[in-house]
Amino acid sequence: MAPTLTLKPGTAWSDAWQRCQAVAPEAFQDARVLNHWASAWKPDGRTLAATSPVDGSPIAGPPRLDAPTADRAIRASLDQHRAWRHVPLPERRARVAATLDALTEHRELLALLLVWEIGKPWRLARADVDRAIDGVRWYVDGIEPMLAHRTPLAGPVSNIASWNYPMSVLVHAMLVQALAGNAVIAKTPTDGGVACLTLASALAAREGIPVTLLSGSGSELSASLVRSPEIGCVSFVGGRDTGARIATAVADLGKRHILEQEGLNTWGIWNYSDWPTLTSLIPKLFDYGKQRCTAYPRFVVQRTLFDEFLAAYLPAVRSIRTGHPLAVENPEDPLPALDFGPLINAAKAKELADQVSEAIDRGAVPLHRGSLTDARFLPGQDTGAYLPPVTLLNPPPSSPLHHAEPFGPVDTIVLVDTEAELLAAMNASNGALVATLSTDDPSTYERLAPQIRSFKVGHGKPRSRGDRDELFGGFGASWRGAFVGGELLIRSVTEGPQPDERLPGNFPDYHLMP
Repeated sequence: MAPTLTLKPGTAWSDAWQRCQAVAPEAFQDARVLNHWASAWKPDGRTLAATSPVDGSPIAGPPRLDAPTADRAIRASLDQHRAWRHVPLPERRARVAATLDALTEHRELLALLLVWEIGKPWRLARADVDRAIDGVRWYVDGIEPMLAHRTPLAGPVSNIASWNYPMSVLVHAMLVQALAGNAVIAKTPTDGGVACLTLASALAAREGIPVTLLSGSGSELSASLVRSPEIGCVSFVGGRDTGARIATAVADLGKRHILEQEGLNTWGIWNYSDWPTLTSLIPKLFDYGKQRCTAYPRFVVQRTLFDEFLAAYLPAVRSIRTGHPLAVENPEDPLPALDFGPLINAAKAKELADQVSEAIDRGAVPLHRGSLTDARFLPGQDTGAYLPPVTLLNPPPSSPLHHAEPFGPVDTIVLVDTEAELLAAMNASNGALVATLSTDDPSTYERLAPQIRSFKVGHGKPRSRGDRDELFGGFGASWRGAFVGGELLIRSVTEGPQPDERLPGNFPDYHLMP
């Protein structure tokens, strides 16, 4: 009989909220968070109801602004930008470094907010916070040569990011952009992360970082955050549909832009025999339920190796651990080491479950369908946002699972007989951020890898977005605008000495690799 679990003492949403009010009372008032613009916290905007994906319980929702208020906030950000760009670099460094110290002091609280707001297991939530802090500190320590002969943009940087990495992607980018001399604007993701971003922004604002934090629907605020003449650069992380609309707008305006979009990241298996290594890697690929831009939801497998692939893959996927991220057997127990918890909300879990059922009805072969029976849950808790791992063979072309990233724990497998078929299947989404080819022969990898339309291609191991000096971008429809990472992130949000500078990136009129 499975033991009865309980919520780890001190980790309830109410505990996290009280701690936020104690740390940053200016930003957390009563039962709501505030927007921050014109160097002040403002109780404007209509607060939406929100629930935690962890158990469906109420949490703080975003205070959504209207477009006219957002326009005023952006004009105020331009005023901040014009002052901040003249602040000497040593002072900017000192203020960003002080912000990092404050984030480090409240690391555990930021991670706990990520658990409740977006369902990250404790291990991954802390890693998200740590990557933000460590990544920005790398820039603080080495910023001088990166900024040599470069100046801030003419206007602030507008950040529109997805909900899955509020700290290591969004807060990281904001602080580096500010270090480079720009005021920064961030739109809180609609689906989650508002309290975490509010706390991080409050700590930055206290140190004098010119940060503007706004909540609102994309349709309401898009014109302000993308098309406003005050904006010097648009930085976007999200889906292809929204990204394509933003790409059209910034291209029309000739505005600096960084648009990271989804792609179907694939893992190819060709003339391969190191199955124990693959088995050890499979659980890691399910981190955060594959709700990552660098997740691998598609395996392209040489048909003659399919039986050996399954023998390596199935035991690993059956070992995946999911459940309530804060449930323990005894109060003194550490928080559970899960591969993933809930998806971002119950609607996403249902959408994916429906897509799986439809794909099977149309001919896909279910190779593995996990169960929540043995998952770690509190007695009687809402489990609507949880989806166990699923693996399908040959999803039909009519299924979204055939051509699009599921953003959930659903793997699909396609069998191929020739190298040409392998490459075609791995390039199915017109560009990807990462890919991997597992093959025993180094010469085969060297020959095939350049033909895979992915910014990063691993040899038998996964690739990630990267930290510090590792570059990042995408091919095809997976990326628009300037590439980032390392020195390129600084170059993407500054002006060089030459007015006709061509930044490495994927632009409408040219593609330039670093």
